[in-house]
Amino acid sequence: MKKKITYITFKIEKSLGFEWVLDGVDKNLVEFSVLSICVPENTPFQQFCEHRNIPFYRIEYTSKKDILKATYQTYRLLKRIQPDAVHCHIFEANLIGLTAALFAGIPKRIFTRHHSSYHYDVAPNGRKYDLLCNKMATHIVSISENVSNILIHKENVPPKKIYLIHHGFKLDFFYSISEERIKQVQEKYNPTNQRPVIGVISRYTEWKGIIYILQAFQQLLTLYPNALLVLANAKGDDKLVMDTIQQLPKKNFVEIIFEPDNAALFKLFDVFVHVPIDAETEAFGQIYVEALAVGVPSVFTLSGVAREFVVDKQNAWVVDFKNSEQIYTAISTLLEDKTLAQQLAINGKNSLGENFSLDLMIQKLEQLYTR
Repeated sequence: MKKKITYITFKIEKSLGFEWVLDGVDKNLVEFSVLSICVPENTPFQQFCEHRNIPFYRIEYTSKKDILKATYQTYRLLKRIQPDAVHCHIFEANLIGLTAALFAGIPKRIFTRHHSSYHYDVAPNGRKYDLLCNKMATHIVSISENVSNILIHKENVPPKKIYLIHHGFKLDFFYSISEERIKQVQEKYNPTNQRPVIGVISRYTEWKGIIYILQAFQQLLTLYPNALLVLANAKGDDKLVMDTIQQLPKKNFVEIIFEPDNAALFKLFDVFVHVPIDAETEAFGQIYVEALAVGVPSVFTLSGVAREFVVDKQNAWVVDFKNSEQIYTAISTLLEDKTLAQQLAINGKNSLGENFSLDLMIQKLEQLYTR
């Protein structure tokens, strides 16, 4: 008999990851519905669900003052749908969805913990809500060993409640990128073919470590005055980062709010840099996997899932936290030593193996949903 699973999400307008899962899970085992909180009408995700006859419901939400109303609306929908399980994603969806599911008598209440130490480092008021979600859930999906350790050692969650399921990727999606796609992205962001191109895909938040990349790039301009810094996902509120960017020569940087073809964007980069400021701050870090899957020589700090498989000078160049000088050395060396750069790119792609395959993720989710 099919299990009825309701996904509850927050502010998800478009997500390849969710699309891959909803398409990939065996339809003989699972029947999906989706409750989407705080999204406009007719999003790409809604269209995706409707094209596949997956019931899709919108829950109105504009600010925290709507949380009780949204929880009640979610409760009423769950009473009507009567799923065997809910699976909640993103903090607000966890809080609203698990509460509603508990009162609606849904026997299996799952959430994926997408954040790690954020409520310890940045927003301590959120900790009590994490503990509440942990208690209301019957199963918690941890996306990395880092997250599992926080749940067990900082929040005292019983290990038997935690299921380690890494994000899964259609790795072929990153392996085969047409020249036409690359050309389209290049015409948008680097039409004059400036070189070298240093890539960053991170929101402007302090814990992403962008300020150290900017300091390294300023130093790099003395060697490469025509270098281009590509700053994608360029949104956030770190004033120091934003002010420092504006101090760079205009011709040497480009900011991208959203690029739908991230895989092709990676292909513009001579070196990619992702340097969160401590080991726990990144819960997973999909960007680690995506950069290596595309085959870009990369400079990383070991945060999130990188701690599980990234090895210095083997599949990436690893630098210490908050160290602009090491970032500069890594970038400049990889630009000069083409043999090393190519070897890191090859090894990076090979190091992913099956650990981050979509098939493995779907297999684990099917087991969780049907057991």
